[in-house]
Amino acid sequence: MLSSRLPKDLSPSPFFAELERAKADVLAECAGANTLPFIDMTVSSPVKAGLPIDLNAAVDEGRKSFGCWNPDAAGWMSAREAVVEYYRERGGNFDAGQIILTASTSEAYSVLFKAFCDPGDVILTPMPGYPLLDTLAQLEHLECAPYFLKLRRENARKLATDERREGAAFRFVLDSDSLLAAPEKAKILLLVSPHNPTGHCISREEWNEAVRFCEENHLILVVDEVFGDYAFSDKVLRTWQYVFNKNVIARNEATKQSRNDNSARENSCDNGPKCPIFWLNGLSKTVGSPQLKLGWMAFYAPRDQFEPIRAALEFVEDAYLSVSAPAQALARPLLANSAVYEARVKERLLANWKTLREAFPAKYCPEVLGGWYAVIRLGDDDEELTLRLLREKHVLVQPGFFFDFDEDGWVVVSLLAPPEQFKEAVSRMQVLDRP
Repeated sequence: MLSSRLPKDLSPSPFFAELERAKADVLAECAGANTLPFIDMTVSSPVKAGLPIDLNAAVDEGRKSFGCWNPDAAGWMSAREAVVEYYRERGGNFDAGQIILTASTSEAYSVLFKAFCDPGDVILTPMPGYPLLDTLAQLEHLECAPYFLKLRRENARKLATDERREGAAFRFVLDSDSLLAAPEKAKILLLVSPHNPTGHCISREEWNEAVRFCEENHLILVVDEVFGDYAFSDKVLRTWQYVFNKNVIARNEATKQSRNDNSARENSCDNGPKCPIFWLNGLSKTVGSPQLKLGWMAFYAPRDQFEPIRAALEFVEDAYLSVSAPAQALARPLLANSAVYEARVKERLLANWKTLREAFPAKYCPEVLGGWYAVIRLGDDDEELTLRLLREKHVLVQPGFFFDFDEDGWVVVSLLAPPEQFKEAVSRMQVLDRP
């Protein structure tokens, strides 16, 4: 009766069923106590982590448009221009014709899968990586094939003095050779930068290898950069900054006079990449507001491909028109203040990262270059570790197998928790008795 898009078994796995029982046991044990039953190191929402953005001023500014309904497959021009300004403040040079609004990053994936893939096609996704990507592909009758991030020990001579002092010798890097195993039906290469959960960020060298691979194999390149504003160093660049010199992205010639922005873009993409590239982002991370449900994709395409691609994306979007009027009305006032909000969040992320790296040797806690997560290798069995941390130390983490780590013993922690809670959780993790 049910669609073949769905897993055959929708019940929780034995491990996660056991984890829920362990949570219930801890809650019952701590009932009535004037303390947290456990410290949640899996929290992924700034709202739940005590870092909400002040919506009052934005709502006051946007309220007059809440009742408007001006259907536009690409999204309201005012909201797309707000996204353009967001990039401009960070050194980018997109225009409104290169922006497509969606209700979320997940929806952006769905739109891209519909526009570029046929049932049975393959998406290349990173391993380890976020499991939602497999689910989104499956719901479109697509398959995922992995390429790998590998843990590498850097040559100390290549590290800057401050990196040597801080022990930043272990970090995840793109295993570009693993791309060569891509199936014949691969259509999209998906990069995540900063990466969830390893904190890896795409270097210029890795970027060039990925673009070259896509060009040679006629793939679409998609970059999930929802954590893009949360790099831990000024040396970490957004991948769109690699496309052209002076951090300028190629503009594309608009040939349709009916285009909503009615702007004729100059032709300056002749020397750009030969593959289409999409960057995905949204309010969920930029202003810590996943509940508002507004995402977007900014895209580049060679000149002769731009208009057909945009027409395809608008065709898919026009079938749903899923972005609400209130979300689009809030885009400008919220994004205008996004840099202030991001600085506040980044301060906490850096403080918690410092606590973590001081507690664990670099060998067991690889360098995080950006994002909201870190990984630690604590033992031999990540399922057992996760359950023991919850039951014995009242600390909730995520097991590495959930992210398809290729070896046991990894756990994943969020860096969003309040610093005092985070510090306490780390101290408990340090003294976990090994079996």
